[in-house]
Amino acid sequence: MPEPGGPGAASPAPDAEILVERADGVATVTLNRPAALNALTISMKERLLDTLRGLGHDRAVRAVVLTGAGRAFCAGQDLKERLAPDPAPFDEELGLRYNPIVRALRDLPQPVIAAVNGVAAGAGASLAFACDLRIAAEGASFVLAFGRIGLVPDSGATWTLPRLVGAARAAEIALLGDPVSAAEAFRIGLVTRVVPADALAAEAVAMAGRIAGLAPGATTATKRLLAAAFERDLDAALDAEAEAQAAAGGHRDHAEGLAAFVEKRPPRFSAG
Repeated sequence: MPEPGGPGAASPAPDAEILVERADGVATVTLNRPAALNALTISMKERLLDTLRGLGHDRAVRAVVLTGAGRAFCAGQDLKERLAPDPAPFDEELGLRYNPIVRALRDLPQPVIAAVNGVAAGAGASLAFACDLRIAAEGASFVLAFGRIGLVPDSGATWTLPRLVGAARAAEIALLGDPVSAAEAFRIGLVTRVVPADALAAEAVAMAGRIAGLAPGATTATKRLLAAAFERDLDAALDAEAEAQAAAGGHRDHAEGLAAFVEKRPPRFSAG
């Protein structure tokens, strides 16, 4: 049987909670509960995790876009589910579902672009923070309002956010819980681009398409080097770069890239 979301997998029904579209090396994953602002339920989290793991094994996919249907990116946990009888303890829910999703985003060999089309709140913001790149619609916002319901930021937010915007700004966002507008997110480096809402999908896919046109092995190695940047000192980073460069330099994609440069044509890189 094919991996969930992998090659040969059936296309999801339009009313599925997670939609996946593939084109030209780019997989677009859409959180699809628009009436609930894409708030996350157990089934939705399980499907998202399966999808991400499947994409990680799909060599035809070279970049991933994560976005939301309707007017929100993701409102975080569906609180109605938490009010049901006997909800799982928070540490169990995080360990079984949220944390594996964050780890899957970080560990995917393909770069992931969060196309933040509206509010990204709570764990929804955490998902966006875990992606490699973030672009936002003009009306989008990010909010960590955990404190308003007596909780703490989770799903990696206390790790990813300081690395994105610095310790002081992360503390303000996490402790005060005020929304961060798209314009402010751009100013502080939380997102790299802000575009009109009707241009967001095309902008995200175009960015992903540019990544998909690069040598996949080199792209994966670059993602991994960047992910480890804050855990290494300079000497360790130099050694890791040299090791990765040796591997890349010995790969057929390097020879193809040089040949394409000399011949003034687009390169034809391998599938991985």
